[in-house]
Amino acid sequence: MWSILNGTIVNAGTVALGTGLGVLFSARIPDRYHQIILTVLGLVTVTLGVDAAVNIQSAVVERYGPRSLSPNTYGALIGMLVVVSLVVGALIGTALRLHERIEGLGGVIHRHFGGTGDAHRFVEGFLTASVIFCVGPLTLLGCLRNGMAGDPSYLYIKAALDGFCSLALATALGWGVAFSILTVLCFQGGLSCLAYGFAGVLPDLSVQLMNVTGGVMLIATALLLLDLKRIPVANLLPGLFLPPLAVFLAEVVQPGLLLPPGAGG
Repeated sequence: MWSILNGTIVNAGTVALGTGLGVLFSARIPDRYHQIILTVLGLVTVTLGVDAAVNIQSAVVERYGPRSLSPNTYGALIGMLVVVSLVVGALIGTALRLHERIEGLGGVIHRHFGGTGDAHRFVEGFLTASVIFCVGPLTLLGCLRNGMAGDPSYLYIKAALDGFCSLALATALGWGVAFSILTVLCFQGGLSCLAYGFAGVLPDLSVQLMNVTGGVMLIATALLLLDLKRIPVANLLPGLFLPPLAVFLAEVVQPGLLLPPGAGG
């Protein structure tokens, strides 16, 4: 079991360390600096989201686009699958009220462990950190490699990045960031275990489209950090798991539309 979850456990440890240091430094940083820290994190998150949503999609078109279709046509098909996954996922998440439920969980955690601090700030830290740490490209690729091959290298890289990110987030948002460790352990650990049992059957195209979808969610999170629009990002999370189904259905309707022969594994 250690070989499947070692990357996730190390990742949780770096988040804990980063949060502790961030809260320690927060007491020494004037309030006027907290907003600029969030702004910088928002800009960095935009960069990561665009890298996943745009650059990975471009790489997918270059790798899998059949000669019978122009790159623009194949790119439009891929983009349509991502849009459908996000829309259907958002409808599912809204029907399940995922955002409200996760906010409620944050509120419960705050009442039991958060002391007398600002509950809104605590919940925002918990929500924001949970989304940032769990929907990036390194999460999916890292969990697949850790679960399928026992290789935690991607998750170790992610752990180092999340450690610095949690430090900055905790400086601005406080102890709520620490409880995103629960999300990392459950979500990331669960993905690694699923990868151990099932992910070997997923085409690489499906995995890459999950990364593209995650990139869009990171951009939505950035809009929250930049205080531009309050998007219920957690409601989008079911869309992260729909691209494999979308690819499967597209191939059932028209075999070879998205996956050229020999490119399915």
